[in-house]
Amino acid sequence: MNSPQVVSKDEWKAAREELLVKEKELTRARDALAAERRRMPWLAVEKEYEFEGPDGKMSLLDLFEGRRQLVVYRFYYGPEVTSYAGDGSYPERACVGCSFVADQVAHPAHLNARDTSLAFVSRAPEAEIQGLKERMGWELIRWYEITDDFDADFDVDEWHGTNAFIREDDRIFRTYWIDGRGDEQMGNTWNYLDMTALGRQEEWEDSPEGYPRTPPYQWWNYHDQYGG
Repeated sequence: MNSPQVVSKDEWKAAREELLVKEKELTRARDALAAERRRMPWLAVEKEYEFEGPDGKMSLLDLFEGRRQLVVYRFYYGPEVTSYAGDGSYPERACVGCSFVADQVAHPAHLNARDTSLAFVSRAPEAEIQGLKERMGWELIRWYEITDDFDADFDVDEWHGTNAFIREDDRIFRTYWIDGRGDEQMGNTWNYLDMTALGRQEEWEDSPEGYPRTPPYQWWNYHDQYGG
């Protein structure tokens, strides 16, 4: 291993401050990109989609659970899966990359507090999905079986990907989509919100006129203290 040089405390701090300038540039660029997402046109969802859940049939609208926004991750789990690590295979194991994502999903209460729901969907039968959730400790993730063309229609039929939707009453619109290495960032509450049409909904954000906004910290809470 070719290690970097060892320096004094002052030299280390100077090097870190130099890098911090670039890190702040990256943060500002990320915020600007999220602001552009909030100005993306919406695509109306004209078809009806049906999923199988632990309590039976559910529509795409049902997946919102009454909230304004919905983020849907297509988890690669089913007979078609080929991406395993180590021993094990379907149905005991799912795609190792998607499983890595699931391990990092934050408590859903924080997303819910921003009027946003999170759902996973897969081709595997619902009974197998529930079994995998239990084995892997993913009980808090809401996860449903795809029963129609949802994955093909939203560009996640061949792999994994994350779609964002918003609703106006019973009308649903697709607002954004991330796949590939973009999914590496998913799991964190902030990154989910940054890909949605309404964003973090905080006052400092560059959002269109009339978008919901509240001060930071004033809506944040411990996950067991949110009302509703």
